[in-house]
Amino acid sequence: MKAVDFDYAQPATLDAALELLAREDVMVRPVAGSQSLGPMLNLRLAQPELLVDITRIAELRTIRREGDRLVIGACVTHARLEDGDYPDVTRGVLPSVAAVIAYRAVRNRGTIGGSLAHADPAADWVNVLTALGADVVIAGRSGRRSVPMTDFILGVFETALQPGEIVAEIHVPALSDRARWGYYKVCRKTGEFSHATGAVLIDPARGVQRCVAGATSGKPVVIDGPALFEGGCTEAAMAAHLAGSPAADDPIALRTHTVALKRAIAQVMS
Repeated sequence: MKAVDFDYAQPATLDAALELLAREDVMVRPVAGSQSLGPMLNLRLAQPELLVDITRIAELRTIRREGDRLVIGACVTHARLEDGDYPDVTRGVLPSVAAVIAYRAVRNRGTIGGSLAHADPAADWVNVLTALGADVVIAGRSGRRSVPMTDFILGVFETALQPGEIVAEIHVPALSDRARWGYYKVCRKTGEFSHATGAVLIDPARGVQRCVAGATSGKPVVIDGPALFEGGCTEAAMAAHLAGSPAADDPIALRTHTVALKRAIAQVMS
């Protein structure tokens, strides 16, 4: 099956892209790395009349430090985050996680902003950036707004983006020298999306003790505080935290999520 015909535009500025995305006479979709949208076009799950390629917009490809935050443009690729040519304020979280996203060919094209906008519950950045306490800067014709990751991801393939808006930047807070983190995902084989993801951050200087359970067929489940540390990550505890998600009622899924988070916690506690 082939994609339906569509027009294609490649604006050089964010304002020009937003003008195109605001059109109401055609169905418009933004595109960057196309690692998710490409297959959807081939299967005709998405049938836009106009694709707006945002990869030529210089400001969306930058990484810079601003005070105690790292500002990552939406079109920065996974491969660039893996390679580390930037002032990493996360003590290795970003390059380590980027390195386990699919395969290098995918990482060369896929972008951090595209991953967030697609909002697959099993996506690495969806869960890791939630654990880090990142904010997403959304751009539209009316201006910009900053949304915490906990409010940006609303559900499966559902975000806080409104029609005509795109992800412009991701702001990641710097971790202190005492920060420790863990990340573990359960996959059938390398390169596949996970069936369960555990992301953990302890940063005493900032008063952060956070566990995130991802790939739960919904938005990431955030568990703040010390409850799951020091042996508290049991299936009974996880069932309570995952209440309302499909994983809570599936014994195999519940066990898998418990193991993923336990192993992420073990990385922190070792």
